[in-house]
Amino acid sequence: MEKIETIILDLGGVLLNISFEATEKAFESIGLTNFHQYFSQYKASPLFEQLETGVVSEQEFFTYFRKETGLDVDDETITTAWNAMLLDFPPERIEWLRSLENRYRVFLFSNTNSIHHEAFQLKFSAEFPGKPFDLHFEKAYYSHLLGKRKPYVDAFEALIRDANINPATAIFIDDTKTNIEGAQQVGMKGIFLTNGETVLDLGI
Repeated sequence: MEKIETIILDLGGVLLNISFEATEKAFESIGLTNFHQYFSQYKASPLFEQLETGVVSEQEFFTYFRKETGLDVDDETITTAWNAMLLDFPPERIEWLRSLENRYRVFLFSNTNSIHHEAFQLKFSAEFPGKPFDLHFEKAYYSHLLGKRKPYVDAFEALIRDANINPATAIFIDDTKTNIEGAQQVGMKGIFLTNGETVLDLGI
């Protein structure tokens, strides 16, 4: 195997603690009892895929979401429930991330959306004042800005082209198996965090 030169990290479940259950419960509290049919760690409905690839704006999302679900709630209520899944950045993981800087090319690749993006950037700045989150990477790739999302092969191919990465010397780390499989299809080595594993267990 060629020497590893590049590490590409997922965000949620890897650097940022998240809870899909918290968002599901938050939506239940405002009257939506089947949120898991719209979004989970493993799948997204067409509307949520459109949000995560920037096809629909936040305002269009709110409008379509109310129409699809029948919820009679304002934008702020939806935003609060949607952001409930965003928990904290464990300090030891950020320390680990910073330790990579002089040893590898480091990138982020996250399926996210403009609503979450703003929320977790503010959360990071509050928890770790000083260096902004995105400056911990050579480049941070977010699906709603890239216009493509994991696990689709074309998303990984777009990242490889833009960052000029040799996939044979790259490791992709994620907590969702299908995303790992997408990375492997373009020739990267994949590390699947499972059963409570964190990046601190990897020996990198």
